[in-house]
Amino acid sequence: MARRRKSRPFRHRTRPFRSSGAGPGVLRVVMAPGVARRARRRVRGAPPAGPRGRSAEDWWWDRLAPSGSGYHLLQSDSMLLVLPGPGPSRARAHRRVARRPQRLPPLGTRAAAAKARPRPAPAPVPAPPQAPDPGWGDRIPLEILLQIFGLLVAVDGPMPFLGRAARVCRRWHEAASQPALWHTVTLSPPLAGRPTKGGAKAGGAKAEEKLLASLECLMPSRFSQLQKLTLIHWKSRVHSMLKLVSESCPQLTFLKLSDCHGVTPDTLIMLARACPQLHSLDIQHSMVESTAMVSFLEEVGPRMRKLWLTYSSQTTAILGALLGSCCPQLQVLEVSSGINPNNTPLQLPVEALQKGCPQLQVLRLLNLMWLPKPSGRVGTPGPGFPNLEELCLAGPTCSFVSDEALGRLLRGSPNLRLLDLRGCARITPAGLRDLPCQELQQLHLGLYGMSDRLTLAKEGSPLLTHKWCHTLRELDLSGQGFSEKDLEQALAVFSGTPGHSHAALCSLNLRGTRVTPSTVSSVISSCPGLLYLNLESCRCLPRGLKRAYRGPEEVRWCLEQLLTSLPSPN
Repeated sequence: MARRRKSRPFRHRTRPFRSSGAGPGVLRVVMAPGVARRARRRVRGAPPAGPRGRSAEDWWWDRLAPSGSGYHLLQSDSMLLVLPGPGPSRARAHRRVARRPQRLPPLGTRAAAAKARPRPAPAPVPAPPQAPDPGWGDRIPLEILLQIFGLLVAVDGPMPFLGRAARVCRRWHEAASQPALWHTVTLSPPLAGRPTKGGAKAGGAKAEEKLLASLECLMPSRFSQLQKLTLIHWKSRVHSMLKLVSESCPQLTFLKLSDCHGVTPDTLIMLARACPQLHSLDIQHSMVESTAMVSFLEEVGPRMRKLWLTYSSQTTAILGALLGSCCPQLQVLEVSSGINPNNTPLQLPVEALQKGCPQLQVLRLLNLMWLPKPSGRVGTPGPGFPNLEELCLAGPTCSFVSDEALGRLLRGSPNLRLLDLRGCARITPAGLRDLPCQELQQLHLGLYGMSDRLTLAKEGSPLLTHKWCHTLRELDLSGQGFSEKDLEQALAVFSGTPGHSHAALCSLNLRGTRVTPSTVSSVISSCPGLLYLNLESCRCLPRGLKRAYRGPEEVRWCLEQLLTSLPSPN
């Protein structure tokens, strides 16, 4: 048997070494060329050796950088560097194994049997969680995005949602820039109503200029299909804003100016000519000259459909233009008082208005002291409003509206659906019975904050319910002075509707009346669709039930409480 050649002893020498690549405290171990050559050969070729096959090189490896000493080894061409700090992420045992050649044990031994056994496959490494796909927004079709954005715009408006959605990705920017989504817009300077260092006027002017500069780039591409525009708190740049609207919004149909100043006749005329479909104008709570409004109405002419005004000293000139048949196709006219109510009575000739606006469908004179002019000595009746569906004359307690004035207004109006006479204490049930409308659905006769000096009617409520019991959906009798028996007869009509069908009544306001528990329980039982019932300040009801009930559950609970509070038949 050949004798195994003894390995040469591991020759080494150590000395401190400092170079540009190694910091202080680095120990360099210089190896002999033959030893370094054999170490590199082992690293390149042989598989790792077993735990018993330890050489002098392995011993010195552990002596120079033992585990837990705070040092690690770095092998170079002909040296080993002992460096401070933790080593690479690979364990030292693996590096040591990679340097030692594999020594195969003799055949037939236990070690050979152990080596021959198949090793289990390593467990698969779980894949890291995938991050969200940054391009998911581009995969949504443009048509689907337009439908989603359209639903959101219908609820909250296009701003600021579309402006923020345009920053998500290119596809969303393309969808948010579609003019079809920008059909209804409200524009208000961001600093409107806030105090600033230079004063509210200076701060508002700067905010308007900044917003106007942004709109000059935005409106030509996105506002081409704009139909409804609302401007709020524009004080100094309203002319420039309306000029930009006239250049970029040819399909504009509705314009609202709220708390805007400086509207000139040239501005409105320019807007009327540039927007041929403009037919609705709301200038409530804005300072607009009467000459500007008259010029606008004359320019728009027959295409004007809806007009909202605030009563002031200049309203008379505007109404004069309407009485002169300037807008024969007008359908909605609303005149209301501003924040500071005007105590000057509004004199309105009824017959002249019926001739000037024969197509009127909605007439609202709200919170005004309306004084109808007499019809004249001859007393020729006017043509009436044949298409009128809503009449609102709600106002203060000192209203001059009487049965005679109401009859003149509603002459020839069989299609009336809503009649609001809150505060009109001079109206009587007999005058309402003689009205030509037969399909009334909403009747409001509430008296709020009335003086005790007024003499209220104590009888006549059955005249109202007998005439409209089959069509009434909302009835307001709050503050009326009808007696208990009169109210019982009036409300008993809903329990015996024609054809034994349920009454259509869904809202009943009896606040401050003399209604009794038996009458209320009878009404609730006869009207299963009742959703609102106001019993506040009803002196004939027991305590704990004098409140407003909203929803079918609360109304049903009120019925149960009333039935338990009623005295027994004995």
